[in-house]
Amino acid sequence: MLSSVALGLALTLGMTSPQIPVAGRAEPVAGYPTAVPAARLMSEIVTRTNQLRHRYGCGRLAVDRDLIQASVRQSYFMASTGRFSHYGPGRSTFVNRAHAAGYAEPAAENIAWGYPTTDAVMAAWMASPGHREHILDCRIRSVGTGVVYALNGLPYYTEVFGWA
Repeated sequence: MLSSVALGLALTLGMTSPQIPVAGRAEPVAGYPTAVPAARLMSEIVTRTNQLRHRYGCGRLAVDRDLIQASVRQSYFMASTGRFSHYGPGRSTFVNRAHAAGYAEPAAENIAWGYPTTDAVMAAWMASPGHREHILDCRIRSVGTGVVYALNGLPYYTEVFGWA
């Protein structure tokens, strides 16, 4: 029986039958007892991003389903291939992926891998000038996050921001 997170991930990835992807997982890999379910990480990242934006005088980001889809697909690509990159399948960019998911005005993308907690990934992004700039750009209005575990247990994170 699949969890609702696994089913949601399978459907988001456009799989015809609800199965755990062969090369990536929505849930932590066995043997990593401290790993956090992907859905929880995704939610916590949005919450933490909005807390940081509030602290620095920016408005709250709306969660966008199309941006979630673009984010999950990029995280899945990275987790399944082991390629940590802003380029996805066919050298696609976050703009290509957001448009393909139905989102018209993508603004930026943050990626990370291997961090075990929301605190760790957010600290890394805030310590990086480019990632920090995306999180604290007050003109940005929406966000979608994706987290997928590779079969070796490492989580891959994607956060895509939008202007609308």
